[in-house]
Amino acid sequence: MTGTPAQRPTAADLARRYGTPLYVYDLDRVVAARRDLRAALPESFTLYYSFKANPHPELARALREIPDGPCRAEVCSEGELDSALTAGFPAAEILYGGPGKTDGEITHAVAAGVRTFSVESLGDLRRVGAVAREHGVTADCLLRVNDTSSAGATSLRMTGAPSQFGIDRETLAEQAAELSAVPGTRLVGLHFFPLSNARDEDGLIREFRQSIATAAALHTELGLPLRVLDLGGGFAAPYAVPGERPVYGRLRAALEDALDTHLPRWRTGEIHLACESGRYLVGDCGELVVGVTNVKESRGRTFAVADGGVNTLGGMAGLGRLLPLAVRLDEEPGRATRTATLVGPLCTPGDILGRDVELPDPAPGDLVTVPNVGAYGATASLLLFLSRPAPVEAVVRGAETVSVTRLVAQRTPVGPGN
Repeated sequence: MTGTPAQRPTAADLARRYGTPLYVYDLDRVVAARRDLRAALPESFTLYYSFKANPHPELARALREIPDGPCRAEVCSEGELDSALTAGFPAAEILYGGPGKTDGEITHAVAAGVRTFSVESLGDLRRVGAVAREHGVTADCLLRVNDTSSAGATSLRMTGAPSQFGIDRETLAEQAAELSAVPGTRLVGLHFFPLSNARDEDGLIREFRQSIATAAALHTELGLPLRVLDLGGGFAAPYAVPGERPVYGRLRAALEDALDTHLPRWRTGEIHLACESGRYLVGDCGELVVGVTNVKESRGRTFAVADGGVNTLGGMAGLGRLLPLAVRLDEEPGRATRTATLVGPLCTPGDILGRDVELPDPAPGDLVTVPNVGAYGATASLLLFLSRPAPVEAVVRGAETVSVTRLVAQRTPVGPGN
């Protein structure tokens, strides 16, 4: 007699067991997202996981351990680097970027074995080179390019305007000689990251085509090395609302066509190609469960007060960027619905998760579930405000609960220069 397969524990089951607020991450969804994105890219592409989306080591480890094409790690801080190393990523394959790299951070990375950096300016390149020379090594560097225009539609534009990100394309000609001669560094290629969360596949394709054409022009006109071309990301996923990840059915062919047109040497392996993703790879693996602690009326409006707010999800909401939140509440047959403002426990009027949210008539003890928050959830929030505990994070794979942890902040003594 064959037994019934065990079912994945529901978020509500885990919340009742471990308390709220609670994030639940499903590793099977992480693996599925990596499979879908891998299929959308030409086979020779390297795929980097951007730790800024979610540095949880279990999620990162799942992406690293996939046999048919593991991800590499892209990090922008000491903390992200340490998470990547904890998850088992080889330091020599990690890409370290970001516009604010300090001497101390670069030293930490080089000492750990990182040898590849994306640099945002001549000064950034010189800092990397100085630290590399102190350690008797040479750092391979990608020049991040801030192109002169953009092509795809998005709510978060990363190129085509004055920015801390990247070297302005129009200044590269006058800087090319200096950039190529920084001691301790070896220029190996170019890095683009023009947008985040592209609105549609056509816009993503247009952006990648433009980056490929720009890279080819800079290589031909200025002689900039192009052994590596990182096209960045822009892959979309729903955030805090119901929905499915897009499946990019035309992207692979479009990338191959653009590369054949502008950089045909890619077919012989002379150019190493890469993309990055965080949101797409982990966005739909996570949901957040918060508990309703109180329901009150105030001058004609209903407020459902939860035990987690912008300290657990999307801290940017507290800075005036209110989330387009959609939530799910455990329903009972015949239960009336009510429009309510869902707020958190913080002592600020900015602690609002969603205004005019349609809920089954909320009551203390209810559990409210926010979908699609595996990316830009806990660590993108105002975790330390009011010194409330961080949310619990439970990781599941099938019927197995892999880990249940909580981030803990503590003050530790530091010496001069640390």
